[in-house]
Amino acid sequence: MRLAVIPARGGSKRIPRKNVKEFCGKPMLGWSIDAAMASGCFDEVVVSTDDPHIADVARVFGASIPFIRPADLSDDHTGTIPVVRHATQWFCDEGRAPESVCCLYATAPFVRSADLRRGLELLDTTGSDYAFSVTSYAFPIQRALRLTSGNRVQMFNPEHFTTRSQDLEEAFHDAGQFYWGTAQAWLEGRTIFTPASTPVMLPRHRVQDIDTLEDWERAEWLFKAMQHEEGA
Repeated sequence: MRLAVIPARGGSKRIPRKNVKEFCGKPMLGWSIDAAMASGCFDEVVVSTDDPHIADVARVFGASIPFIRPADLSDDHTGTIPVVRHATQWFCDEGRAPESVCCLYATAPFVRSADLRRGLELLDTTGSDYAFSVTSYAFPIQRALRLTSGNRVQMFNPEHFTTRSQDLEEAFHDAGQFYWGTAQAWLEGRTIFTPASTPVMLPRHRVQDIDTLEDWERAEWLFKAMQHEEGA
């Protein structure tokens, strides 16, 4: 059994009701559910939530709500791994133990079904614990600056002040879209960012964190531009 778990709690602070706020014509959560359904990867697409309204929206888009997420896994400090472990264990306890589980974020409207399929293929063929979405930094992180208490600047790595950008090692970061993992990796709480994981590379223009209203507006502009380019 292959399972999609979409975490979507109701307590978003910076953008209230972010998971069900309308984004380019549908609730944000709907884009993730649609991508999961269209991928053909999953036997079941589950939304893990503590919020009845989010549960209702998820059902409209075809996801299942087999349980309500416990309160102790629904606060501001609960990480992704415990939430997915809870969902995975629930299915194991029901006699429907999954072999692989994909955590798909509810606020990932740029996720594509083809990327989910690619992630599953990499998980199956590389023997990794996880296969997750990654993209490259647009600027060398070795030349990053910090602001000091006196409103001045300071390099994190001053030894690279004269190093040419093209001579610095390229760096990558979590794209924050999806994380395929073996059921055993989730159940054991294995760390995702280790050599036991493999990257699913995404282009930078399809990666956007959505944590503030400014992020939201930028994401909508990018999304609409891509839809126009693709003739959608």
